[in-house]
Amino acid sequence: MFGNAFSATAAAVPFLARLALEGPGDPLRLLWLLHGAAGVTGREYRQVRRAVAVALPALLGLVADEDPAVRRAMVWTVAACEDASLPLLPLLRARLEEERDADVRADLVTALGLLDVSPYTSGARARALLSAPEPPVRRAAVTDLLRTAQLPLPPALVAAAVDAHESAPADETHHPWPDSYRPLMDRLLDDPDAALRAVERGLPLAWELTEVWRDRERDVLPWLAASAVDAEDLCRVARVGAALAGGEPAPWLAPHLTSDDPAVRVASTLAAIRLRAPGAIGLVLRLMDELTEEAATLRMTPLSAGGAVVAAAVEVYGAAAEPVVRRVAARPRTEWADALRDFPALAAGHVDDLVRLLPASAGQDLGQSAGPAAVRALRARAGAGDLTAALARVTGEEGPAVDIVRALPDAVGRRSAAVRVAAELGPRAAVLLPLVEERLKAPSRESRADAAAAIWRVTGRTRDTAPVIADQLARHGDPHQPYPGALRALTAMRLLPAAARPAVEHIAFSPRRVVSGSLCDGTPHPDLAARELAWRLLALSG
Repeated sequence: MFGNAFSATAAAVPFLARLALEGPGDPLRLLWLLHGAAGVTGREYRQVRRAVAVALPALLGLVADEDPAVRRAMVWTVAACEDASLPLLPLLRARLEEERDADVRADLVTALGLLDVSPYTSGARARALLSAPEPPVRRAAVTDLLRTAQLPLPPALVAAAVDAHESAPADETHHPWPDSYRPLMDRLLDDPDAALRAVERGLPLAWELTEVWRDRERDVLPWLAASAVDAEDLCRVARVGAALAGGEPAPWLAPHLTSDDPAVRVASTLAAIRLRAPGAIGLVLRLMDELTEEAATLRMTPLSAGGAVVAAAVEVYGAAAEPVVRRVAARPRTEWADALRDFPALAAGHVDDLVRLLPASAGQDLGQSAGPAAVRALRARAGAGDLTAALARVTGEEGPAVDIVRALPDAVGRRSAAVRVAAELGPRAAVLLPLVEERLKAPSRESRADAAAAIWRVTGRTRDTAPVIADQLARHGDPHQPYPGALRALTAMRLLPAAARPAVEHIAFSPRRVVSGSLCDGTPHPDLAARELAWRLLALSG
């Protein structure tokens, strides 16, 4: 919670407590150190927490210190000791009756809720304080009631939570409480219908709701659209829109599409694409023509990679995006090179330009017509093994790529490069199998699974490769973070080993997200692809 415990941490606690009580030094800073010590992790954490609890009785006078900040820090430290602080409950109850500072009273309510062993006593106290005159106290009371309420959360309690938040908004990104504490917003998100009711009342939970729960995009889109003011907000709209059928007009985008801020114009155009708004292709063409040179890469720094709008247009509209791709072919840029991948006829007419863009255009099937210049360009950049497969595609021969892999000076680098090349070239990379099979001994399950998938691509063997890939799903410590690569490999094999079936079924049918969305860049939520792969895998395997 606050860091690791060390062998000397427990021994230092009595000295810190004495300094906090007698000086010299700032008692508030010293209490913060004791509070941090009570929340440490690691093998020594019990010993350290016990040392803090033993020191607390001598410090109890600080709960009545004239400085409210000291009183708050003392309450936090008592709560951080959890069960070891139970003998101090009568003192905390008495202090709640005497305390007049609203923030300290709110902290006392929270600490008592976390420590009180009697749910009836704690619940009755919190319910009585829902009508307290101080907004922070009301918020603390309803937060404690939410934490202990059964799901689904009672509507009246959700309404009280919204009222409390409106009267006392709080930053919940950091809190001084032990792990048993649940911030108000987090607890509302445990119940998607309750969270949606809170959103409808104005609580800013729309984005968080769709990040935690699946199939809530249509519910939250109106709220996200109405509150969008900057590029980041519009990227969120784009991600949500990617999960919907779309096709409806989005007149609310108009002011953003003409914004003086290039990032807002880019993000709003991206939202129009993901929502499949009428006229979106025309918006992309206009953007490509009108952006200043500074923004010509269509980069929403730091929200996305260059060319996001062009790539999204091709991804969403396919062949209908040909006007955009023709514009790319006429004025090739490094950031747009991949847009030509699915338009080989257009790419063939601009091979010289694409060769000049290497290695950015290495994903194109340039073919041998690219000539010696392409080979030289790729050879110059293939030393790390990343472009060796592209070199084989251009030359039509795997020999140069194999030679580059074998010449890498680092053994781990050779094996990693061999896996990447074998995964793309398949049987043509058979000579690299010994290097790839060595990677099956890698310490990480992800690396072993990647090697197994590459071996299957080369040999077609499933008997000894599918179990390795399945193990990546079956034995991963956190079922909410499956590896999409393992799903793709098993789907390509059309096999689902029994050991991986529970994990795949969880990915397919969980109502909650199973893959984190990470930073939003306007691309579809990665959880959508994971679920689609899991569905396909279950359908293929029966």
